[in-house]
Amino acid sequence: MLRSTPLRDRQRTSRWSLRRPFLIVAALVAIFLASGWGGPAEPAQAATAPAEPAAQQPVAADAPAAADAQPADETGEEAGEHGGEAGHGEAGHGEGEGHGGPVVPVLLGIAIMLTVAKLGGEAMERIGQPAVLGELIAGVVLGNLALLGYGGFEFLASNTGIEILAQIGVIILLFEVGLESNVQEMLSVGASSLVVAILGVVAPFFLGWGVSAWFMPQEELLVHLFIGATLCATSVGITARVLTDLGKISARESKIILGAAVIDDILGLVILAVVTGIITAANTGGELASLDVLMIVVKAVLFLGAAILLGSWLSPRIFRLASRLRTRGMLLIVSLTFLFVLSWAADKIGLATIVGAFAAGLILDEVHYKDFLDRGDHTLEEAIHPIALFLVPIFFVLMGVRVDLSSFGKTQILGFAATLSIAAIIGKMICAAGVLEKGMDRLSVAVGMVPRGEVGLIFASIGAGLTLHGHRVINDEVFAATVIMVIVTTLITPPALKWTLARGDRIKSQSNAPPAEMR
Repeated sequence: MLRSTPLRDRQRTSRWSLRRPFLIVAALVAIFLASGWGGPAEPAQAATAPAEPAAQQPVAADAPAAADAQPADETGEEAGEHGGEAGHGEAGHGEGEGHGGPVVPVLLGIAIMLTVAKLGGEAMERIGQPAVLGELIAGVVLGNLALLGYGGFEFLASNTGIEILAQIGVIILLFEVGLESNVQEMLSVGASSLVVAILGVVAPFFLGWGVSAWFMPQEELLVHLFIGATLCATSVGITARVLTDLGKISARESKIILGAAVIDDILGLVILAVVTGIITAANTGGELASLDVLMIVVKAVLFLGAAILLGSWLSPRIFRLASRLRTRGMLLIVSLTFLFVLSWAADKIGLATIVGAFAAGLILDEVHYKDFLDRGDHTLEEAIHPIALFLVPIFFVLMGVRVDLSSFGKTQILGFAATLSIAAIIGKMICAAGVLEKGMDRLSVAVGMVPRGEVGLIFASIGAGLTLHGHRVINDEVFAATVIMVIVTTLITPPALKWTLARGDRIKSQSNAPPAEMR
């Protein structure tokens, strides 16, 4: 009788580990299809299905006459409500109304989105790319299966519950970015980081503005300004991950990159606040004077400054008081409360909630909650990580689901996406001129500033929710082009940065080597 060897056991385990994700997906798809999701809803139940006004407002604005009939262009939800053919969204509501109510489609949506997010992330990480890229691409595939004849997943794009979870995910994401950012390290490379950051905001902003004006001359100036703003920020998280994987996180160039990326995000958030304020005023029939624009800038800077100063003084006292309570999870609860209050406060003074989330992350330092660490609690980064693992992928998959690949059938849109991606790359390459120290690898600094990642997507999603004179600031075609730009800039950074850092090391070693005659 043949006996199993350890090697054979490992090979079987390896083959099973490779097959298991695909078996899980196959099982989920089988359950999904067998459940009859997308079938006709029962009339009595469908009649009581709750509407989703937030998600359906844009369609109602575009086609009011058809709103009461059968607006299948939205997601097919109303079609299901009126006994249609494939009412996947509202049919789910109708089927589960007597049991779980409107939460039922959200549960299925979360299960689907988390599954494809993790499979996509795994695929990207196996080829050396950031997992976030796989989550985004998985969403694009999921949202465009209708092009192959199956529209059963379209309800994900407009479900209000999923939208709320995605927006909370964005807030958690910016909080994590703030936690990863260190103000002291940023100040230690202050001069170069500041100049690099300013160049990395100004150049992409005007290049994005120019590309938008060239391809869409019929659009208003404010639309071009907003598209320029989406090119400003740099993804701190993706760049930090690449530098860590390469073992270069402590290099001087890395500190300049990360410091500049943090300043980039701050400047980008200020620009976002200004452009959003101007659009809001214009949409209500008013105009923003130069003084009003200045006030928005001052308000954003003062909010960030006051939040950091006041929060740095207040948060240690709050945590010290909370540490006297023996209830489990107090560190996480106090931190989330702090995060949500600052996000709410930012919105109340006219800024984006992500500004408050980023400020909250900048404020909270390990020294503030040392009492919790002394008694054996996890760090805040470790405590918040499981929540981020749950909510953040929902945001990225949702952004991908909302990309309409059919729009790329138009040559002009495809050209716009390609030119916007080139402008995004060139705009950050100009950052090389901002490195002031001698002997620095300027090319690596510039390449490290290229990925837009989550911040570019957040800006685009905010623009998709803004209206200007009855039209969305970021329409479906522009949103799709922006997502392609994010994918391209995120995709090229890891291999490019690996190459430039290796090149920089060779140049430094050659310059430090003694002349041949001295050996």
